[in-house]
Amino acid sequence: MSNSPHNPSSVPYLNALQHLVEVVAQLRSPQGGCPWDLEQTPETLIPYVLEEAYEVVDAIRQGHQEAIADELGDLLLQVVLQAQIASEFNHFNLATVAEGIAAKLIRRHPHVFGEVTVENIDEVRQNWEQIKAQEETEKTTAPGIAPRLQRYARSLPAITAALKISQKAAGVGFEWENVEGVWAKFHEELAEFEQALRAEPKENQQAELGDLLFTLVNLARWYDLDPDEALQGTNRRFVQRFEQVEQAIAQMSAQTSGEPRSLANYSLDELEQLWQQAKSKLAKDK
Repeated sequence: MSNSPHNPSSVPYLNALQHLVEVVAQLRSPQGGCPWDLEQTPETLIPYVLEEAYEVVDAIRQGHQEAIADELGDLLLQVVLQAQIASEFNHFNLATVAEGIAAKLIRRHPHVFGEVTVENIDEVRQNWEQIKAQEETEKTTAPGIAPRLQRYARSLPAITAALKISQKAAGVGFEWENVEGVWAKFHEELAEFEQALRAEPKENQQAELGDLLFTLVNLARWYDLDPDEALQGTNRRFVQRFEQVEQAIAQMSAQTSGEPRSLANYSLDELEQLWQQAKSKLAKDK
């Protein structure tokens, strides 16, 4: 196997992966392994799988190549560790995982590995969805798309799951005729949420909040917006502005040679003024 032109390392890919497999196996070995690793189960590792996946996403968004490589390594460790634990119980191993995904990719790309001809990316997507749907039909005897929607609800973050569920439901015709219908539903759910906050128990308030958020996700879908990315952006902007507010308070304290005042010691009007200043500064720095 030749080395990648993008990687000056002299270690072939398979050798590097084999080395990782051997390191993880040693960590899990009852003879001289790591007590922490030996205690882990597939279930106890779930938080780390999620954490590492999100850290990969963050590194990609930041565009830091060294960080991306580092975080991908952490995520790959979770894959190898899960496969190692499974192999110890004769369930499956890393080869099973790799062969399975390779076969799936070949099966879902007949325009690359078969005789199918496609004209554009839309046809690629259509073929992918049709093949995926056929695979899922073969795996279950339950009719319809409900089993797939249940998997989304169980396995994905809530906003992502809501978007996927609404997309799949719309794909089989469970859809508003126009966006005005979605807006009407949004206002209906907002009114029900407000009513629940005024006079209903917390359980109902939670349910109505969920209905409102789900409808808001549908609005985003109709306008071809990504609700998760939108909220991620808002979170980043809030943190950036909050940091600017804290820096401004520290600078004001330094200028007066006094101890920094706690945010709690500022009035709402003072904090709003600092917030608007931070917002304007960050907008200018773009």
